[in-house]
Amino acid sequence: MRARMIVLVVAILAVAGFAALNWSEFLRTTPLSFGLAIIDAPLGLILLGILGITLLAFLVSSAHLRTQSLLESRQYAKQLAVQRELADKAEASRFTDLRQHMDAQLRETRQREAIAATEFEKAMVQAHRELRTQLEQMNRTLALRLGELEGRMEARMTNQPLQPRAEIV
Repeated sequence: MRARMIVLVVAILAVAGFAALNWSEFLRTTPLSFGLAIIDAPLGLILLGILGITLLAFLVSSAHLRTQSLLESRQYAKQLAVQRELADKAEASRFTDLRQHMDAQLRETRQREAIAATEFEKAMVQAHRELRTQLEQMNRTLALRLGELEGRMEARMTNQPLQPRAEIV
């Protein structure tokens, strides 16, 4: 854009310099044919006017295109901002959903752990009871057998005198 502007300014200055150097020739009248009529007019001035009008049309057209492109650029920027905001909201929504899913999984895991812990405690209590019951049964059985053995020993001791034991070699 800047290069075009420089070329345009240089061209305008060249034409203006040329016109200034040859101004007397630009003002000389010449018979000109406009199709239906022939008129005496300065040809250089008419061509310079046409060049000026063309330049003015070019500048207006260029300004219009520039304005239109700026407006479109703004519109696209607004649409892009809206789309970016929608994408950010969608991403935030996904993060929220992920957080909720992770919280639900964590709750379920804690519930399972709590259930497993209570089941483990129940099993330990039950195993403790069973072990105690078995120990009590063994204690009773041992006490009963010891009682029987003591009874037999007493019966033998009262019925028979003590005899020395034979050593086993």
